[in-house]
Amino acid sequence: MQVTSATSATSGISSMDFLATGAQTLNQKDFLKLLVSQMVNQDPMNPQSDTQMAAQMAQFTSLQQSSAMSSSLAMMQADSLLGSTVTLQLDSQTSTSGVVQGVILQNGTPRIMVNGATYDLNQVVAVTPTTTAATTTPTSAPTNN
Repeated sequence: MQVTSATSATSGISSMDFLATGAQTLNQKDFLKLLVSQMVNQDPMNPQSDTQMAAQMAQFTSLQQSSAMSSSLAMMQADSLLGSTVTLQLDSQTSTSGVVQGVILQNGTPRIMVNGATYDLNQVVAVTPTTTAATTTPTSAPTNN
């Protein structure tokens, strides 16, 4: 994890200007590392209150749960498209359509499979029920005995 910080000349307080991890997001492990670092490097004459730290932990947990819920809802939305005919906007002038054959999770984001290729959900511009040709089963004629 790369951390770049700047120190204000007037106040002497360090602030984080840039935080980068491999995925460009903070997870709970990163948050706990930051919290421990904050506790170790705080001013002993003016320590941070424990209620402020608890509030930060609660905010982070809430954000993490919201993110997980958003991912679950996106997966449910993708699953609900299975078997439906969708029209997809590929670029400003190209669209395609086909039946959603599957859903895959790619880098934590659900993608739908149509005509052997995968697409983002935000490319879907229309959804229609897939119509199937009615099949008739032959019936045997009654026999006279």
